[in-house]
Amino acid sequence: MHGTTGQTSEIEAVIDTGFTGFLTLPTPLIFSLGLIWRGQAQATLGDGNPHQFDVYEAAVLWDGHVRVVETDAADTMPLIGMGLLYEYDVHIQTVEGSPVTIEALSVQ
Repeated sequence: MHGTTGQTSEIEAVIDTGFTGFLTLPTPLIFSLGLIWRGQAQATLGDGNPHQFDVYEAAVLWDGHVRVVETDAADTMPLIGMGLLYEYDVHIQTVEGSPVTIEALSVQ
């Protein structure tokens, strides 16, 4: 993650295949990076309840390139959504501590 004043932070995130957005970050991390507020949005959570949240702009180092993505404020651990994983192949070994591999697809 790249903040607005040049600071960076490496984060560990969970892949959430039910999340159609790009990324969620905890509010304290958003503030410490000085991310730019872009507005509010509403989504239906996994429990079926609607939730309103703040949306920020974040610069993420992804697959060797800086990518600017919408980042939702959520007071949970960081989540990677399907928006960030679009056009990538994800391999998950279902054993605790095993690696997760994310590789770009060859899209025509």
